[in-house]
Amino acid sequence: MRTIRLGFVLSVVLAAAPMHSASAQSPVKIRAGWVSTPASLVPLLFLKPGVTRHHGKSYTFEPVYFASSTLQITAISQGELDLAAFGYTSFPLAIQNAGLSDLRIIADEIQDGAPGYYSTPYFVRKDSGIDRIEDMKGKVAVTNGLGSGVDIIMRTALRRHGLEVQRDYTMIEAPFPTHKAMLKELKGDLVVGVLPFSYDPELNEFAKPLFTTQSSLGRIALSFWAVRKSFIDRNRAVAIDLLEDYGTMLRWFYDPANHEEAVGMTARFLKRPAAVFDDWLFTKRDFYRDLDGKPDLNVIQNSIDRAKEVGFIKETLDVSKHADLSLLEEATRRRR
Repeated sequence: MRTIRLGFVLSVVLAAAPMHSASAQSPVKIRAGWVSTPASLVPLLFLKPGVTRHHGKSYTFEPVYFASSTLQITAISQGELDLAAFGYTSFPLAIQNAGLSDLRIIADEIQDGAPGYYSTPYFVRKDSGIDRIEDMKGKVAVTNGLGSGVDIIMRTALRRHGLEVQRDYTMIEAPFPTHKAMLKELKGDLVVGVLPFSYDPELNEFAKPLFTTQSSLGRIALSFWAVRKSFIDRNRAVAIDLLEDYGTMLRWFYDPANHEEAVGMTARFLKRPAAVFDDWLFTKRDFYRDLDGKPDLNVIQNSIDRAKEVGFIKETLDVSKHADLSLLEEATRRRR
């Protein structure tokens, strides 16, 4: 009887062992948020097979669309998202309003207004008589959403010229694709020229930039990656693998030898003609991206300070206390 019992226990252990081993080696699923592409490359990163070392092995990558970066706050707080693409307005809200003090910046996405690269223009009609920012007094400004990154840039630029929203001008909300029509049909006097709409020949025929991000505020951190510290603690090696692959793909996108394929892949994803993107995407006519994915904490800090300047947040925060660049540093060493 004792022999039978020992045999039974041994059979159970042997049967369980392969299952345990397979479970331990299963790739970690990383759910990553994104808002708009090709500004965010999250949904495009791994459409090209065979470039990266770790995707599909140590981790899998699941892009999750959100209408705005602020909607990712709830998702990451409730464990429905692992990696959020926050901007300089949503990141402080997540920490100060949602209590996510354990958020850590681990990588960069895009910067607006970096010297030599694309800087978002804010358009007025050529026949509007608006030639200076001060001329916006009594006019209508159009934003995509109150508190968005471009909204804060617009408010700050006007405020620095003595104009306060609602007191001196009216602010209304509308989706980016409608801004050209609103400007043309006199429903708004100032609109945001986001990519790729700002390169629209028709828009540039009847409209002109009143200012750009760079000319009014300088360099702004529009989007960067953040995870919770608990995610890093559980998945440090996997996070490094992801960041190594991220840098590899950034270099692939920006390699001139891959330009036609990269543009075509983007166009197919967005169901748009490749010609819409061909002469600016992944060039200096695009937003600035650090090819290692390294965030500039000084730029992020200054950007968050702008949000406080217009009263969007009550207090600024010390960005250096909410960043962990050691993961990216290790990933970069590996790749080099």
